[in-house]
Amino acid sequence: MLSKVAERVYWIARYMERVESTARLISIYDNLLFDLPRSVNIDWYNLIVINSLETEFDQRYSVKNERNVIKFLLGDSTNPASVFSSLKSVRENVRTTRDVVPEATWELTNELSMFVEENINQGINRRQRHEFLNHIIKGCQQILGMLYGSMPHDAPWQFLCLGRNLERADMTTRILDAGTTAYIVLSDDDGAINSRQIVLGNVLRSLCADQAYRRIMRSTIKPGPVLEFLLDNTDFPRSITFCHHSLLANSTKLPSSKKVIQKLSDIQEDLKRNTQPYTELNSELSQYLNQLQIYHGEIHQVICDTWFPRWD
Repeated sequence: MLSKVAERVYWIARYMERVESTARLISIYDNLLFDLPRSVNIDWYNLIVINSLETEFDQRYSVKNERNVIKFLLGDSTNPASVFSSLKSVRENVRTTRDVVPEATWELTNELSMFVEENINQGINRRQRHEFLNHIIKGCQQILGMLYGSMPHDAPWQFLCLGRNLERADMTTRILDAGTTAYIVLSDDDGAINSRQIVLGNVLRSLCADQAYRRIMRSTIKPGPVLEFLLDNTDFPRSITFCHHSLLANSTKLPSSKKVIQKLSDIQEDLKRNTQPYTELNSELSQYLNQLQIYHGEIHQVICDTWFPRWD
């Protein structure tokens, strides 16, 4: 398998997961607008900070309001991490790897990309935003389901899974960080106990984790069990631990994977040694999530150095 083909398949999965998770991230704040008391001020710019896009956003917009944040994250072609730009990258990578991905991938990707381009105002305006975001999420799930059911589970599939699990782990930290930010700003005057349960519930629902959480944890929605489930559960596909274990399993099925396996093993050991049981959504948790994002960047770099080297 050519290195360039492997890299494109890897990025198909990363960009596709980024599209879906960005829609889920926005949906948290969108739902909180309706669920929380009006006295609670939702700072949409936090979504820019969580995605480390402050420089790009500030170069483009002078006003840090809801409309500009949503436009930047969904439809701004100057933002390489926007839904619009990510889908454009997915289309280009699918176009150049059509011999290793199912034929329907090209058609479904085009349909989703055209939907976003033609209906972007639905996402920017509140009235139809929920339907717009749901259409994107379902479109991504349709493509992923088709790939899972039709693509041979050989080397290209392993690179696809590497990209999906790494991006999923990273975006889960950002979605959880978004919930943490909203959780922290709530005061006792806002009916904090009920409002914080609303925040936690929205975090779970945005990750399609609400039903699984109740069945596996057998608990009401409380910070400790929610964090245990999303950080450490080994069975839920969007938990950090599940994604890390999957990355290790995918890597072992690929050639020349010694350095990647070693890096993943070192990070897992480091997390075991230094991670404390988190029971609250607070600044310490945000720091931990930031550290996880640094680890994910290191994993990506080792993957690139191992399988996608640049020959200058």
